[in-house]
Amino acid sequence: MPTLRIINGTLLTGGPRHQVINGDLYVQDGRITHLGKVPETADETLDASGCVVIPGFVQSHIHLCQTLFRGAADDLELLDWLKTRIWKFEAAHTPESLRVSAQLAIAEMMSGGTTCAMTMESVHHTEAALEVVAETGFRAVVGKCLMDAGDEVPLGLRETTAHARTESLRLLDAWHGRAGGRIHMAFAPRFVLSCTETMLREVAALAREKGVRIHTHASENRDEVALVERLTGRRNLAHLHALGLTGPHVGIAHCIWLDETELELLAETGTHVLHCPSSNLKLGSGIAKVVEMLERGISVSLGADGAPCNNRLDAFTEMRTAALLQKMRCGARKLTALDAFQMATWHGARALGLENEIGSLDVGKAADIAVVTLDTLHAAPHPDPLSALVYAAMASDVRHVVIAGRVVVRDGALTALDAADVRAQARREFAALAARAGVV
Repeated sequence: MPTLRIINGTLLTGGPRHQVINGDLYVQDGRITHLGKVPETADETLDASGCVVIPGFVQSHIHLCQTLFRGAADDLELLDWLKTRIWKFEAAHTPESLRVSAQLAIAEMMSGGTTCAMTMESVHHTEAALEVVAETGFRAVVGKCLMDAGDEVPLGLRETTAHARTESLRLLDAWHGRAGGRIHMAFAPRFVLSCTETMLREVAALAREKGVRIHTHASENRDEVALVERLTGRRNLAHLHALGLTGPHVGIAHCIWLDETELELLAETGTHVLHCPSSNLKLGSGIAKVVEMLERGISVSLGADGAPCNNRLDAFTEMRTAALLQKMRCGARKLTALDAFQMATWHGARALGLENEIGSLDVGKAADIAVVTLDTLHAAPHPDPLSALVYAAMASDVRHVVIAGRVVVRDGALTALDAADVRAQARREFAALAARAGVV
């Protein structure tokens, strides 16, 4: 693999030993080998003058399969959003439409400095998304969505518990650890309202047996919480815990409507919260108690969620929004720029179980790196580069992106995908998908 130098940058290392280093970075065999002073020659050199060099963003909650529905499910609350739009679209996916949806998502995320994501796909055609991850050089933890129950679930999303188990295990055997270790598989039960207790118990047992992550949703919406309590007799988190779906290998998206007992449960079990501030605002779901979670030692990371409820897959927006919301709730000193940066990088890696591999700029780690210019009107004069990154920078400021030592964005342009072609395919596939779904 070619060697790579990134020179003349300000390195924001992230991680538990966060440092600011003015200097260079060297990559060999896909891994970081030097920080600060580096060898003078390499096969390729990227100039980071006027830029910060950061660990690539790790988004812990994404739906690649939903990106094609962007702008087609606006101004709805969660349960109506799912039943009248999202489930119909997902049920109408073909392998080709899901493939194009994944290409669009990954193109957007890589262009904006995201190098890794944990994604929940739809019930069918997950292999199409996995193929795109492998081809583009992206890094991902991927789960096939599991749904064996639920009112108003369209025929195209219904499956038996046995099929859900069999297909998830097949994908695990076929894809876990593929693409040079860039692909990991997870079990992804959608949420309590679409999964039987049998399914959830099986997922809990299989995840422990196979040593893989669980990725699910809970307590996003007050109506959802009330329905879960009516159905199970328990609060959402208490129900998941009773079935074995808590622990350091579990990531739960949203976690907005939690009581004190549930917050303590998250802290005691080491369960990860996958915070999606823009999605929570757009669906009118609420604002998670992130400050209280962090004060209890709960791991909180960031994700954009799906394009139909955001509508962008932009880690910069999520960092800034997460910080501003908590300052409004708890005061200006809460959730600092460093907190938000760590949530978007290091905490994301922890939520995916990849903190020894990615999430910070450390010698020996995989070279997943973003170079972001601060030489812009909206960031000048940037006396504090971390403040400029979190509060002022934008996805369009990303200059270079590296994943596992491979340059996937160079001078703002994708190297593995043609952006114009991806956009054109997305327009064609969405028109056909909407017709199949019967959604105008």
